[in-house]
Amino acid sequence: MVSQNKKLRVVVGLGQTGLSCARYLHQENIPFAINDSRENPPGLVDLQREFPEVEVILGGFDEKLLAKGYELIVSPGVSLAEPVIAKQIARGVLISGDVELFAQRTKTPIVAITGSNGKSTVTTLVGKMAECAGLKVKVGGNIGVSVLEFLKGPVEADLYVLELSSFQLETTHSLCSAAAVLLNICPDHLDRYASMQDYIAAKRRIYNNCKVAIVNRDDVDSFSSIIDKSTKEISFGLSAPAEGHFGLIKNYLAFGGERLMQVDELKIKGEHHTSNALAALALGHAVHLPMQAMLMALREFQGLPHRCEWFLRYRDVDWYNDSKATNIGAALAAILGLGKTLQGKLVLIAGGIAKEDDFSSLCEPLSRYARAIILLGKDKERIAEALQLGKLASTVKLMLVQDLQQAIELANQQAQANDIVLLSPFCASLDMFDNFEQRGNHFMEMARARLQ
Repeated sequence: MVSQNKKLRVVVGLGQTGLSCARYLHQENIPFAINDSRENPPGLVDLQREFPEVEVILGGFDEKLLAKGYELIVSPGVSLAEPVIAKQIARGVLISGDVELFAQRTKTPIVAITGSNGKSTVTTLVGKMAECAGLKVKVGGNIGVSVLEFLKGPVEADLYVLELSSFQLETTHSLCSAAAVLLNICPDHLDRYASMQDYIAAKRRIYNNCKVAIVNRDDVDSFSSIIDKSTKEISFGLSAPAEGHFGLIKNYLAFGGERLMQVDELKIKGEHHTSNALAALALGHAVHLPMQAMLMALREFQGLPHRCEWFLRYRDVDWYNDSKATNIGAALAAILGLGKTLQGKLVLIAGGIAKEDDFSSLCEPLSRYARAIILLGKDKERIAEALQLGKLASTVKLMLVQDLQQAIELANQQAQANDIVLLSPFCASLDMFDNFEQRGNHFMEMARARLQ
Protein backbone atom coordinates (compact mmCIF):
# COMPACT_ATOMS: atom_id res chain seq x y z
CA MET A 1 0.00 0.00 0.00
CA VAL A 2 1.41 3.39 -1.00
CA SER A 3 1.19 6.00 1.78
CA GLN A 4 2.29 9.28 0.27
CA ASN A 5 1.32 12.81 1.09
CA LYS A 6 -1.74 13.20 -1.17
CA LYS A 7 -0.78 16.77 -2.04
CA LEU A 8 3.01 16.72 -2.42
CA ARG A 9 4.57 16.44 -5.87
CA VAL A 10 8.29 15.81 -6.21
CA VAL A 11 9.98 17.29 -9.28
CA VAL A 12 12.88 15.00 -10.19
CA GLY A 13 15.53 16.83 -12.20
CA LEU A 14 15.75 20.60 -12.43
CA GLY A 15 17.03 22.41 -15.54
CA GLN A 16 14.67 24.24 -17.87
CA THR A 17 11.95 21.57 -17.69
CA GLY A 18 12.08 21.12 -13.92
CA LEU A 19 11.95 24.87 -13.38
CA SER A 20 8.91 25.18 -15.66
CA CYS A 21 7.21 22.39 -13.65
CA ALA A 22 7.99 24.22 -10.40
CA ARG A 23 6.49 27.44 -11.71
CA TYR A 24 3.38 25.62 -12.93
CA LEU A 25 2.84 23.83 -9.60
CA HIS A 26 3.26 27.10 -7.72
CA GLN A 27 0.77 28.77 -10.04
CA GLU A 28 -1.71 25.96 -9.31
CA ASN A 29 -1.07 26.13 -5.52
CA ILE A 30 0.18 22.52 -5.48
CA PRO A 31 2.88 21.76 -2.84
CA PHE A 32 6.13 20.45 -4.32
CA ALA A 33 9.74 19.61 -3.58
CA ILE A 34 12.80 19.31 -5.83
CA ASN A 35 15.32 16.48 -6.09
CA ASP A 36 18.32 16.46 -8.45
CA SER A 37 21.32 14.14 -8.61
CA ARG A 38 23.60 17.07 -9.44
CA GLU A 39 25.12 19.38 -6.85
CA ASN A 40 24.54 22.54 -8.89
CA PRO A 41 21.92 21.86 -11.60
CA PRO A 42 20.91 24.46 -14.18
CA GLY A 43 18.05 26.64 -12.95
CA LEU A 44 18.99 26.38 -9.27
CA VAL A 45 19.63 30.11 -8.78
CA ASP A 46 16.26 31.00 -10.33
CA LEU A 47 14.47 28.34 -8.29
CA GLN A 48 15.93 29.53 -4.98
CA ARG A 49 15.15 33.16 -5.79
CA GLU A 50 11.56 32.48 -6.82
CA PHE A 51 10.72 29.74 -4.29
CA PRO A 52 13.03 30.09 -1.26
CA GLU A 53 10.67 28.09 0.96
CA VAL A 54 10.62 24.96 -1.26
CA GLU A 55 12.50 21.87 -0.07
CA VAL A 56 15.43 21.11 -2.41
CA ILE A 57 17.67 18.04 -2.09
CA LEU A 58 20.72 17.90 -4.36
CA GLY A 59 23.66 15.60 -5.01
CA GLY A 60 21.72 12.34 -5.38
CA PHE A 61 18.24 10.89 -5.66
CA ASP A 62 16.73 10.86 -2.18
CA GLU A 63 14.57 7.80 -1.56
CA LYS A 64 12.87 9.23 1.53
CA LEU A 65 11.78 12.37 -0.31
CA LEU A 66 10.61 10.40 -3.35
CA ALA A 67 8.60 8.06 -1.14
CA LYS A 68 6.79 11.04 0.42
CA GLY A 69 5.45 12.27 -2.90
CA TYR A 70 2.02 11.40 -4.26
CA GLU A 71 3.37 11.97 -7.76
CA LEU A 72 6.87 12.16 -9.24
CA ILE A 73 7.23 14.67 -12.05
CA VAL A 74 10.30 13.38 -13.84
CA SER A 75 12.36 15.55 -16.21
CA PRO A 76 13.30 14.04 -19.59
CA GLY A 77 16.98 13.90 -18.64
CA VAL A 78 16.27 11.43 -15.82
CA SER A 79 15.85 7.77 -16.73
CA LEU A 80 12.86 5.91 -15.29
CA ALA A 81 15.26 2.96 -14.95
CA GLU A 82 17.14 4.74 -12.15
CA PRO A 83 16.85 2.18 -9.31
CA VAL A 84 15.33 4.57 -6.79
CA ILE A 85 12.71 5.75 -9.32
CA ALA A 86 12.00 2.23 -10.56
CA LYS A 87 11.37 1.28 -6.93
CA GLN A 88 8.74 4.00 -6.58
CA ILE A 89 7.10 2.94 -9.84
CA ALA A 90 6.91 -0.63 -8.50
CA ARG A 91 5.19 0.73 -5.36
CA GLY A 92 2.51 2.37 -7.47
CA VAL A 93 3.59 5.99 -7.31
CA LEU A 94 2.20 8.15 -10.12
CA ILE A 95 4.82 9.17 -12.71
CA SER A 96 4.37 12.10 -15.05
CA GLY A 97 6.29 14.83 -16.86
CA ASP A 98 5.77 18.36 -18.09
CA VAL A 99 3.92 17.23 -21.23
CA GLU A 100 1.55 15.13 -19.13
CA LEU A 101 0.72 18.12 -16.90
CA PHE A 102 0.11 20.18 -20.03
CA ALA A 103 -2.05 17.51 -21.70
CA GLN A 104 -4.26 17.26 -18.60
CA ARG A 105 -4.95 20.98 -18.67
CA THR A 106 -5.32 22.08 -22.30
CA LYS A 107 -8.40 21.76 -24.51
CA THR A 108 -6.71 23.32 -27.58
CA PRO A 109 -5.98 20.95 -30.52
CA ILE A 110 -2.44 19.55 -30.56
CA VAL A 111 -0.25 18.35 -33.41
CA ALA A 112 2.33 15.96 -31.92
CA ILE A 113 5.59 15.10 -33.69
CA THR A 114 8.40 12.70 -32.86
CA GLY A 115 11.02 10.70 -34.76
CA SER A 116 14.68 9.85 -34.68
CA ASN A 117 15.39 12.57 -37.25
CA GLY A 118 13.62 15.55 -38.78
CA LYS A 119 11.21 16.30 -35.94
CA SER A 120 12.41 19.88 -35.34
CA THR A 121 12.15 20.67 -39.05
CA VAL A 122 8.63 19.24 -39.34
CA THR A 123 7.49 20.87 -36.10
CA THR A 124 8.70 24.29 -37.23
CA LEU A 125 7.25 23.82 -40.70
CA VAL A 126 3.77 22.89 -39.43
CA GLY A 127 3.88 25.93 -37.17
CA LYS A 128 4.64 28.16 -40.17
CA MET A 129 1.87 26.52 -42.16
CA ALA A 130 -0.59 27.34 -39.39
CA GLU A 131 0.67 30.94 -39.29
CA CYS A 132 0.19 31.25 -43.04
CA ALA A 133 -3.37 30.01 -42.51
CA GLY A 134 -3.98 32.87 -40.07
CA LEU A 135 -4.12 30.75 -36.91
CA LYS A 136 -2.71 31.71 -33.53
CA VAL A 137 -0.21 28.89 -33.12
CA LYS A 138 2.35 28.08 -30.43
CA VAL A 139 5.30 25.80 -31.13
CA GLY A 140 7.34 24.12 -28.40
CA GLY A 141 8.03 21.01 -26.36
CA ASN A 142 11.41 19.47 -27.08
CA ILE A 143 12.15 22.51 -29.24
CA GLY A 144 12.18 26.06 -27.91
CA VAL A 145 9.65 26.78 -25.17
CA SER A 146 8.62 24.29 -22.48
CA VAL A 147 4.94 23.40 -22.96
CA LEU A 148 3.96 24.59 -19.48
CA GLU A 149 5.00 28.11 -20.45
CA PHE A 150 1.98 28.12 -22.77
CA LEU A 151 -0.36 27.95 -19.77
CA LYS A 152 0.78 31.26 -18.28
CA GLY A 153 -1.79 34.02 -18.51
CA PRO A 154 -4.63 33.99 -21.06
CA VAL A 155 -4.47 30.99 -23.39
CA GLU A 156 -5.12 32.33 -26.88
CA ALA A 157 -3.73 29.64 -29.17
CA ASP A 158 -5.85 28.02 -31.86
CA LEU A 159 -3.30 25.21 -32.25
CA TYR A 160 -0.29 23.80 -30.43
CA VAL A 161 2.47 22.13 -32.45
CA LEU A 162 4.71 20.05 -30.21
CA GLU A 163 7.99 18.25 -30.82
CA LEU A 164 8.17 15.38 -28.34
CA SER A 165 11.18 13.22 -27.48
CA SER A 166 10.98 9.56 -26.51
CA PHE A 167 11.92 10.63 -22.97
CA GLN A 168 8.94 13.01 -22.79
CA LEU A 169 6.60 10.39 -24.22
CA GLU A 170 7.60 7.88 -21.52
CA THR A 171 5.92 10.05 -18.87
CA THR A 172 2.92 11.15 -20.95
CA HIS A 173 -0.41 9.32 -20.56
CA SER A 174 -3.22 11.82 -21.22
CA LEU A 175 -2.19 13.24 -24.60
CA CYS A 176 -5.06 13.08 -27.12
CA SER A 177 -3.61 14.85 -30.13
CA ALA A 178 -5.60 15.95 -33.15
CA ALA A 179 -2.81 14.54 -35.34
CA ALA A 180 0.39 12.67 -34.51
CA VAL A 181 3.38 11.36 -36.42
CA LEU A 182 6.40 9.18 -35.77
CA LEU A 183 8.55 10.31 -38.69
CA ASN A 184 11.14 7.54 -38.70
CA ILE A 185 13.13 5.16 -36.55
CA CYS A 186 16.88 4.60 -36.38
CA PRO A 187 19.17 3.58 -33.50
CA ASP A 188 19.57 6.38 -30.93
CA HIS A 189 19.72 6.81 -27.16
CA LEU A 190 20.58 3.14 -26.73
CA ASP A 191 22.58 4.12 -23.66
CA ARG A 192 19.19 4.93 -22.10
CA TYR A 193 17.13 1.96 -23.33
CA ALA A 194 17.63 -1.73 -22.67
CA SER A 195 16.96 -2.56 -26.32
CA MET A 196 16.04 -1.04 -29.66
CA GLN A 197 12.50 -2.35 -29.16
CA ASP A 198 12.17 -0.39 -25.92
CA TYR A 199 13.22 2.77 -27.76
CA ILE A 200 10.69 2.10 -30.55
CA ALA A 201 7.94 1.43 -28.02
CA ALA A 202 8.61 4.77 -26.32
CA LYS A 203 8.41 6.59 -29.66
CA ARG A 204 5.22 4.78 -30.70
CA ARG A 205 3.42 6.11 -27.61
CA ILE A 206 2.79 9.29 -29.63
CA TYR A 207 -0.03 7.46 -31.43
CA ASN A 208 -1.93 6.66 -28.21
CA ASN A 209 -5.41 8.23 -28.35
CA CYS A 210 -4.64 10.41 -31.38
CA LYS A 211 -7.48 11.29 -33.75
CA VAL A 212 -5.44 11.06 -36.97
CA ALA A 213 -2.25 8.99 -37.23
CA ILE A 214 0.22 10.18 -39.86
CA VAL A 215 2.45 7.26 -40.88
CA ASN A 216 5.59 6.99 -42.98
CA ARG A 217 4.95 4.16 -45.42
CA ASP A 218 8.70 4.07 -46.19
CA ASP A 219 9.49 3.15 -42.54
CA VAL A 220 7.29 0.29 -41.38
CA ASP A 221 9.08 0.01 -38.00
CA SER A 222 7.65 3.38 -37.00
CA PHE A 223 4.00 2.32 -37.08
CA SER A 224 3.53 -1.40 -37.81
CA SER A 225 0.58 -2.93 -35.95
CA ILE A 226 0.40 -0.31 -33.20
CA ILE A 227 -2.32 2.07 -34.27
CA ASP A 228 -5.89 1.56 -33.02
CA LYS A 229 -8.03 0.29 -35.88
CA SER A 230 -10.59 3.02 -35.21
CA THR A 231 -7.97 5.75 -35.74
CA LYS A 232 -7.90 7.45 -39.13
CA GLU A 233 -4.58 7.03 -40.96
CA ILE A 234 -2.94 9.25 -43.55
CA SER A 235 0.36 8.08 -45.01
CA PHE A 236 3.25 9.91 -46.62
CA GLY A 237 6.21 8.58 -48.56
CA LEU A 238 8.45 9.03 -51.57
CA SER A 239 6.29 6.84 -53.81
CA ALA A 240 3.12 7.68 -55.73
CA PRO A 241 0.29 8.08 -53.18
CA ALA A 242 -3.11 6.44 -53.09
CA GLU A 243 -6.17 8.66 -52.90
CA GLY A 244 -6.23 10.62 -49.64
CA HIS A 245 -2.50 10.19 -48.98
CA PHE A 246 0.68 12.15 -49.72
CA GLY A 247 3.69 11.27 -51.87
CA LEU A 248 5.56 11.97 -55.09
CA ILE A 249 4.39 11.88 -58.69
CA LYS A 250 7.54 12.26 -60.78
CA ASN A 251 9.11 15.47 -59.46
CA TYR A 252 5.97 16.78 -57.74
CA LEU A 253 4.68 16.68 -54.18
CA ALA A 254 1.25 15.13 -54.55
CA PHE A 255 -1.99 14.49 -52.68
CA GLY A 256 -3.61 11.44 -54.20
CA GLY A 257 -3.49 12.08 -57.94
CA GLU A 258 -3.22 15.87 -57.55
CA ARG A 259 0.18 17.44 -58.18
CA LEU A 260 0.78 20.20 -55.64
CA MET A 261 4.20 21.73 -56.34
CA GLN A 262 7.54 20.78 -57.82
CA VAL A 263 10.16 19.37 -55.45
CA ASP A 264 12.64 21.83 -56.98
CA GLU A 265 10.61 24.70 -55.49
CA LEU A 266 11.59 23.61 -51.98
CA LYS A 267 14.47 25.57 -50.47
CA ILE A 268 15.27 22.60 -48.21
CA LYS A 269 17.14 20.08 -50.34
CA GLY A 270 17.55 16.32 -50.27
CA GLU A 271 15.16 13.36 -50.17
CA HIS A 272 14.97 13.45 -46.37
CA HIS A 273 13.64 17.02 -46.54
CA THR A 274 11.19 16.04 -49.27
CA SER A 275 9.88 13.40 -46.86
CA ASN A 276 9.71 16.02 -44.09
CA ALA A 277 7.70 18.33 -46.36
CA LEU A 278 5.22 15.54 -47.13
CA ALA A 279 4.86 14.72 -43.43
CA ALA A 280 4.13 18.38 -42.67
CA LEU A 281 1.50 18.49 -45.41
CA ALA A 282 -0.17 15.38 -44.02
CA LEU A 283 -0.25 16.81 -40.50
CA GLY A 284 -1.60 20.14 -41.69
CA HIS A 285 -4.25 18.43 -43.80
CA ALA A 286 -5.31 16.36 -40.77
CA VAL A 287 -6.07 19.54 -38.82
CA HIS A 288 -7.77 21.21 -41.80
CA LEU A 289 -5.14 23.79 -42.77
CA PRO A 290 -5.83 25.21 -46.25
CA MET A 291 -3.64 23.66 -48.93
CA GLN A 292 -2.59 27.00 -50.43
CA ALA A 293 -1.39 28.28 -47.04
CA MET A 294 0.64 25.10 -46.53
CA LEU A 295 2.24 25.33 -49.98
CA MET A 296 3.09 28.99 -49.36
CA ALA A 297 4.89 28.02 -46.15
CA LEU A 298 6.76 25.24 -47.97
CA ARG A 299 7.97 27.60 -50.67
CA GLU A 300 9.20 30.14 -48.10
CA PHE A 301 10.77 27.77 -45.55
CA GLN A 302 14.58 27.85 -45.65
CA GLY A 303 15.23 25.17 -43.04
CA LEU A 304 16.63 25.26 -39.52
CA PRO A 305 20.15 26.21 -38.46
CA HIS A 306 22.63 23.32 -38.28
CA ARG A 307 20.25 20.89 -40.01
CA CYS A 308 21.60 20.30 -43.50
CA GLU A 309 21.92 24.08 -43.81
CA TRP A 310 23.40 25.42 -47.04
CA PHE A 311 25.62 28.42 -46.31
CA LEU A 312 28.30 28.81 -49.01
CA ARG A 313 29.09 28.21 -52.68
CA TYR A 314 32.76 28.48 -53.66
CA ARG A 315 34.27 27.43 -56.97
CA ASP A 316 31.13 25.46 -57.94
CA VAL A 317 31.17 23.56 -54.62
CA ASP A 318 28.26 23.84 -52.14
CA TRP A 319 28.99 23.78 -48.40
CA TYR A 320 26.42 22.45 -45.89
CA ASN A 321 26.35 22.60 -42.11
CA ASP A 322 24.60 19.58 -40.57
CA SER A 323 26.14 19.84 -37.09
CA LYS A 324 22.86 18.75 -35.47
CA ALA A 325 23.48 15.26 -36.89
CA THR A 326 24.82 13.75 -33.66
CA ASN A 327 23.82 10.17 -34.51
CA ILE A 328 24.33 7.85 -37.46
CA GLY A 329 20.68 7.97 -38.53
CA ALA A 330 20.73 11.75 -38.90
CA ALA A 331 23.98 11.65 -40.86
CA LEU A 332 22.63 8.89 -43.11
CA ALA A 333 19.56 11.00 -43.85
CA ALA A 334 21.80 13.84 -45.04
CA ILE A 335 24.21 11.60 -46.95
CA LEU A 336 21.41 9.78 -48.78
CA GLY A 337 19.22 12.84 -49.18
CA LEU A 338 21.95 14.98 -50.73
CA GLY A 339 23.78 12.13 -52.41
CA LYS A 340 20.83 11.11 -54.56
CA THR A 341 20.41 14.62 -55.93
CA LEU A 342 23.94 15.85 -56.56
CA GLN A 343 25.88 15.71 -59.81
CA GLY A 344 29.30 15.34 -58.20
CA LYS A 345 30.41 13.67 -54.95
CA LEU A 346 30.34 14.33 -51.20
CA VAL A 347 33.30 15.40 -49.13
CA LEU A 348 32.21 14.49 -45.62
CA ILE A 349 33.60 16.04 -42.42
CA ALA A 350 32.69 13.94 -39.37
CA GLY A 351 33.79 12.81 -35.92
CA GLY A 352 33.72 13.78 -32.27
CA ILE A 353 32.53 11.66 -29.36
CA ALA A 354 31.04 8.54 -30.91
CA LYS A 355 28.06 6.75 -29.43
CA GLU A 356 28.00 2.96 -29.27
CA ASP A 357 26.79 2.72 -32.85
CA ASP A 358 27.42 0.39 -35.77
CA PHE A 359 29.45 2.49 -38.21
CA SER A 360 29.33 -0.23 -40.85
CA SER A 361 25.89 1.05 -41.95
CA LEU A 362 27.66 4.12 -43.32
CA CYS A 363 29.99 2.18 -45.61
CA GLU A 364 27.64 1.42 -48.50
CA PRO A 365 26.18 4.93 -48.94
CA LEU A 366 29.58 6.56 -48.43
CA SER A 367 31.15 4.17 -50.96
CA ARG A 368 28.43 5.22 -53.41
CA TYR A 369 28.36 8.98 -52.85
CA ALA A 370 31.57 10.14 -51.15
CA ARG A 371 34.82 11.31 -52.67
CA ALA A 372 36.54 11.75 -49.32
CA ILE A 373 35.87 11.42 -45.58
CA ILE A 374 37.70 13.70 -43.17
CA LEU A 375 37.60 12.63 -39.53
CA LEU A 376 38.43 14.67 -36.44
CA GLY A 377 37.76 14.55 -32.72
CA LYS A 378 38.19 12.12 -29.85
CA ASP A 379 37.06 8.94 -31.60
CA LYS A 380 38.38 9.54 -35.12
CA GLU A 381 40.72 6.52 -35.03
CA ARG A 382 37.95 4.18 -33.85
CA ILE A 383 35.59 5.45 -36.55
CA ALA A 384 38.26 5.11 -39.24
CA GLU A 385 38.99 1.53 -38.19
CA ALA A 386 35.29 0.64 -38.21
CA LEU A 387 34.79 2.11 -41.69
CA GLN A 388 37.78 0.19 -43.00
CA LEU A 389 36.54 -3.05 -41.44
CA GLY A 390 33.12 -2.30 -42.89
CA LYS A 391 34.62 -2.43 -46.39
CA LEU A 392 34.51 1.22 -47.33
CA ALA A 393 35.33 1.45 -51.03
CA SER A 394 39.01 1.98 -51.77
CA THR A 395 38.04 4.85 -54.08
CA VAL A 396 36.96 6.92 -51.06
CA LYS A 397 39.84 8.75 -49.41
CA LEU A 398 39.85 8.46 -45.59
CA MET A 399 41.81 11.19 -43.82
CA LEU A 400 42.34 12.16 -40.17
CA VAL A 401 42.94 15.73 -38.99
CA GLN A 402 43.57 17.52 -35.70
CA ASP A 403 40.98 20.28 -35.84
CA LEU A 404 38.18 21.86 -37.82
CA GLN A 405 40.43 24.39 -39.54
CA GLN A 406 42.58 21.61 -40.97
CA ALA A 407 39.41 19.74 -42.01
CA ILE A 408 38.16 22.79 -43.94
CA GLU A 409 41.50 23.24 -45.70
CA LEU A 410 41.59 19.58 -46.70
CA ALA A 411 37.95 19.54 -47.80
CA ASN A 412 38.56 22.52 -50.04
CA GLN A 413 41.53 20.72 -51.63
CA GLN A 414 39.58 17.49 -52.20
CA ALA A 415 36.31 18.93 -53.52
CA GLN A 416 35.74 19.22 -57.26
CA ALA A 417 33.16 21.14 -59.29
CA ASN A 418 29.55 20.12 -58.48
CA ASP A 419 30.64 18.44 -55.23
CA ILE A 420 29.19 19.11 -51.78
CA VAL A 421 31.24 19.58 -48.62
CA LEU A 422 29.08 18.33 -45.76
CA LEU A 423 29.71 18.63 -42.03
CA SER A 424 27.51 15.82 -40.68
CA PRO A 425 29.45 14.49 -37.69
CA PHE A 426 27.26 11.56 -36.47
CA CYS A 427 28.98 12.22 -33.12
CA ALA A 428 28.54 14.44 -30.09
CA SER A 429 30.54 17.67 -30.03
CA LEU A 430 31.58 17.96 -26.39
CA ASP A 431 35.18 16.86 -26.91
CA MET A 432 35.93 20.08 -28.81
CA PHE A 433 32.88 22.37 -28.45
CA ASP A 434 30.24 23.36 -25.92
CA ASN A 435 27.42 22.02 -28.10
CA PHE A 436 26.47 21.25 -31.71
CA GLU A 437 25.45 24.88 -32.28
CA GLN A 438 28.93 26.14 -31.45
CA ARG A 439 30.46 23.46 -33.67
CA GLY A 440 28.24 24.44 -36.60
CA ASN A 441 28.76 28.17 -36.17
CA HIS A 442 32.53 27.70 -35.91
CA PHE A 443 32.51 25.60 -39.08
CA MET A 444 30.58 28.20 -41.08
CA GLU A 445 32.61 31.14 -39.79
CA MET A 446 35.94 29.46 -40.55
CA ALA A 447 34.87 28.27 -44.00
CA ARG A 448 33.61 31.72 -44.99
CA ALA A 449 36.74 33.40 -43.67
CA ARG A 450 38.99 30.94 -45.54
CA LEU A 451 37.10 30.74 -48.83
CA GLN A 452 35.29 34.00 -49.46
